Amino acid sequence: MNTIAFKLKNSRLLHSFTHRRLIAVLLLSFSSGLPLVLLGSTLQAWYTVSGMSLMTIGVLTLIGQPYIYKFLWAPLMDRWVPFRWGRRRSWILLTQVALFIGLSTMALLRPDTHPWALAWIAFILAVFSASQDIAIDAYRTDILQPAERGMGAAFNTLGYRMAMLVAGALALILAARIGWQWTYFLMAGLIAIEIMVTLWAPHPAESIYPPRTLTQAVAEPLREFLTRNHALVIMAFIATYKLCDALAMSLNTPFLIRGLGFSLMEVGSIYKTVSLTATLLGSLMGGMLMPRLGLYRSLLSFGVLQALSNLTYMGLALVGKNYGFMIMAVFTEYFFAGLSTVAFVAFLMGLCDRRYTATQFALFSSLSAVGRIVAGPQAAFLVEHLGWVWFYGMTFLTGLPALLLLRWLRRSHSFEEALPDSEEEKGTYDDNAEKPIAKKSV
Repeated sequence: MNTIAFKLKNSRLLHSFTHRRLIAVLLLSFSSGLPLVLLGSTLQAWYTVSGMSLMTIGVLTLIGQPYIYKFLWAPLMDRWVPFRWGRRRSWILLTQVALFIGLSTMALLRPDTHPWALAWIAFILAVFSASQDIAIDAYRTDILQPAERGMGAAFNTLGYRMAMLVAGALALILAARIGWQWTYFLMAGLIAIEIMVTLWAPHPAESIYPPRTLTQAVAEPLREFLTRNHALVIMAFIATYKLCDALAMSLNTPFLIRGLGFSLMEVGSIYKTVSLTATLLGSLMGGMLMPRLGLYRSLLSFGVLQALSNLTYMGLALVGKNYGFMIMAVFTEYFFAGLSTVAFVAFLMGLCDRRYTATQFALFSSLSAVGRIVAGPQAAFLVEHLGWVWFYGMTFLTGLPALLLLRWLRRSHSFEEALPDSEEEKGTYDDNAEKPIAKKSV
């Protein structure tokens, strides 16, 4: 019987790779990740090789501000439906059209002749890119059934990372061969392809109507969440679950270069390659394991492994410059980070009330990013006073509070209550259908 059950699980797992919903999540996550790098490090490289001043290049970092404050206009995207393609796909389509036009316009300009015009266009595009992220996050949350959220989170990471690779490393190689203008035209062409993906993507099988007023769209998402049992504890868990990961990764590059003496070429070729490979493998493994483990056990076990992986850097700090140990430490950390990210994103999706998915997911993701934002100064302070060895030991300890909060939520029976998707709310859906073909009454 166990053999039959194992084969059935693997059959369902392999079949999940052909689901229209999961393919849509994978392709749209590529669209989400592409503009981030094009408007960030790739644009800075363009300004650098064009001979622009360091002060001008420094100002370009402000272009990323919309990604931090995107939750402020997320209620607008919950409230209004621009076109007939549905609440989520309409906003995705609108932002993609704007990104296509904007990237094509950027390709017609040059930093040495229009530095500020190019920067302002990039800033406006960052607003549309952040808005696209809101809509795609909401679409992914709305369209995936609870059992698919683990693999959906894995596919999201896979598509996002591949987009960053294309918009980063590949774009720089293309710019060296065919020039920056044609490179940005090609990137705009990829967005045009994503427009076709949006039109093809299935409509979320939901019967939830948007908020009736803007006031309701702003206030109700907060009220709905804060009235849940132990909402503040859940918020604390969201803010701290990835904190140990953020602390460990915040100073990895200075640690390898300044702390251990690896060269810039070694870090660029070995560290970046190993970390990308480990993240992708970890994400896919997390997506495959989650249906078997369940959400709670995935969060707990992956969280423990995430914290323990930081100790490999502690060992590397003790051993010193060692290529084999460095590869093992980098792979271990990023592999388990990929595992934990899949479970965490699935948890955030489950927290969202489908009436306010855009607003609530934006708020939850912003809350989870707090640790990443403050990790740099905290990490630098700890390294300065404790040294690299004990710093990485401390990053392991910072992973424990979130695990204790998770255990407490489980024991207080608040973990399942925090997630609005009950068995009665699940429908039976056809992957290619535009509307639900069956839904149980509540």
